[in-house]
Amino acid sequence: MTRMTALLLAAAALPLAVSTASAQVNGVAVANPEGAVANSRAWAAARTQIETTYKTQIDQANARREAISKELQPLVTAYQTAARAPNPNQASLQSQAQTIQTRQQAAEQELGQLTLPAQRAQAYAIEQISARLNEAVQTVVRARNVSLLIRPDAALFTQPTADITPAITTELDRLVPTVGITPPANWQPGQQQQGAAPAATAPAATTTPARPTKPSGR
Repeated sequence: MTRMTALLLAAAALPLAVSTASAQVNGVAVANPEGAVANSRAWAAARTQIETTYKTQIDQANARREAISKELQPLVTAYQTAARAPNPNQASLQSQAQTIQTRQQAAEQELGQLTLPAQRAQAYAIEQISARLNEAVQTVVRARNVSLLIRPDAALFTQPTADITPAITTELDRLVPTVGITPPANWQPGQQQQGAAPAATAPAATTTPARPTKPSGR
């Protein structure tokens, strides 16, 4: 699925002055844009719709994923056994590894085709929410008198009240109460963000195919 896009809003840095007695944040604050989108009501509803609408394809992909894992396991075990042997035949190991890799790539393509409709629906729903993310952030920043906004992992220490992620989610809920899950026929991910502010992407849902285990010891 699409990767999370970093959001960093910075202006003139002021000393951290967080009031623990209220929700007011002054100066520096932290926010997780991906978390704000993922916790929105619109995304929760859309994800439920997607998992219901595409249940057949998702179930097929999950079943096929398990079958592929079982098909690959003997090959991986044989490779690992051969690699641990004294003076292993490197040419044979390379051939075995190539066979496993080829089958893995074929499996990824197969699973990708099975989950493609759900993946597109997921990306479309997230893009609609993310299109209003910058607006939500700016509204909260102004309301909380924030002059510097950073990610939580960029801060050495913050008070709990410095985290404005929940406030951004609340604003997103107001701006985007619902979203559709059926993209237009010619829609491609990223179209709504062209020329706009960067958008966040939700965590991968159950529609994302997992990769079979790669052999070790190559």
